[in-house]
Amino acid sequence: MAELATLARPYANAVFATAKSDGNLERWSRMLGFLVTAALEPQVKSLLDAPEVSDEQKAYRLVEICGDEMNDRARKFVTVLAQNKRLDILAAIREQFEALRAAEEQTLDVEVISAYPVSERERDQLSDALAKKYSKQVNLTSSVDQSLIGGAIIRAGDTVIDGSLRGKLDKLAETLQRN
Repeated sequence: MAELATLARPYANAVFATAKSDGNLERWSRMLGFLVTAALEPQVKSLLDAPEVSDEQKAYRLVEICGDEMNDRARKFVTVLAQNKRLDILAAIREQFEALRAAEEQTLDVEVISAYPVSERERDQLSDALAKKYSKQVNLTSSVDQSLIGGAIIRAGDTVIDGSLRGKLDKLAETLQRN
């Protein structure tokens, strides 16, 4: 996996530098997201993986599928990726771009997975606490996973806090098995 990140890094840095100089971080974020989504569609993925299809054709088809969602620089970017046989690392490029963007904008994406829906008051309290802890603006998303039984799992950057009842039961079972 480190190799994939290493391959993606120069492309992500180049796209980030371009987007930052143009003042289009959000637009590039959307374009990269659209590209990744399109490239992961089964029919498109099989086209991109086909050895009999030329790199130029792959780039042309991907750009054609994305249509007006991409600007000229993004189209050229896809062509460069295809020429260098790097279309398969689009997701890794996007991931690194988003990390660079978050660092630039001093934002932190936080995901809360809970056994029950999180109230607005709880969301606000959690956002405020994390914003103070990390000194960043927090973008909080939440989802429900009833298999957690109770509590929540919080993912903030590289930090994962498992406060779920399911997680505690799993840890207890692991401890009992060791003893």
